[in-house]
Amino acid sequence: MTNDPRKTPVGPTTPSGCGYGVHGLSRRNVLLASLAIASVPLLRYAPAHAAINDVMEVAPGIFVHQGRYEVQSPANGGDIANASFVVGSEGVAVIDTSGSARLGAQLRDAIRAVTDKPIKYVINTHMHPDHVFGNAAFKQDNPEFVGHYKLARALGTRKDGYLAANEQMIGSEAFAGSEIILPTLSIKEPTKLDLGDRELLLEPQPTAHTDNDLIVTDLKTNTLFLGDLLFSVHVPTIDGSIKGWIDVLDEIGQRKAARVVPGHGPRTMELPEALVPEQRYLSAIADDVRKQIAEGKTLEQATKTAGFSEKDAWKLFDQYHVRNVTAAFAELEWE
Repeated sequence: MTNDPRKTPVGPTTPSGCGYGVHGLSRRNVLLASLAIASVPLLRYAPAHAAINDVMEVAPGIFVHQGRYEVQSPANGGDIANASFVVGSEGVAVIDTSGSARLGAQLRDAIRAVTDKPIKYVINTHMHPDHVFGNAAFKQDNPEFVGHYKLARALGTRKDGYLAANEQMIGSEAFAGSEIILPTLSIKEPTKLDLGDRELLLEPQPTAHTDNDLIVTDLKTNTLFLGDLLFSVHVPTIDGSIKGWIDVLDEIGQRKAARVVPGHGPRTMELPEALVPEQRYLSAIADDVRKQIAEGKTLEQATKTAGFSEKDAWKLFDQYHVRNVTAAFAELEWE
């Protein structure tokens, strides 16, 4: 047993071929562990100044950390997005790494508390800083950094702005060591990655939340990682195409999955119910903006009323909604 408190599981672990056990425990601790295994499978560890301090096994070999429903700040260190990892018999794939190198290191500690198998892939579901800046913590593992074929261009053109803005938002100390790492493996067609006894299917999407959204499916458990194509509780944010996003959600709603992992929201949800609030929100904006454009209203007028029927349904509405209406207006006025 390690004496490093960052790698000491306090909550239960379940035997799933992940390379951990209960060697050297006292009888009292074995009894406590047995009782814990009967409860929710929550792995807790305590790195210094932790933000990522709970990782739940939501299906065999599938672990998810839930980010906070907040804007980035020194108080949360950028811990606002879900981050996940998948453990196979031969290696690990990380799916999104949170908003700083520090958070990425904490996620890596969580992985090492579960397994010592090599970290073979770090997958980014899209370009946004709260999903990619933790990549730096995994450079030592020499994984393939994986993303949509448009991700490298998107990150490259935004690099300086993302670095400056995120350091300002969460503070220099919390952001130290963070950097943009471009993908070494770009996904243009549906592609499978082998982790040993399980495969991940990666599917690039047309422009929706961004122009570089990537869906990941663990074929062994039929778990679907949607990244920020799915927001729950946290209001959606448009950085691509509102029309394209609505279309992509319609397609996803036809799929069968045991569970879905959103980019922001609970650790897991179910289809198609998980998509309904987001579809309603985006459709409300699109319908209201189209009506106001038809009536000759200005963008300023639209930002004061369009989609406001959804105000009470979402957290962070005031922070992001006007920007969403602005993006929708710019797109839809040229239909």
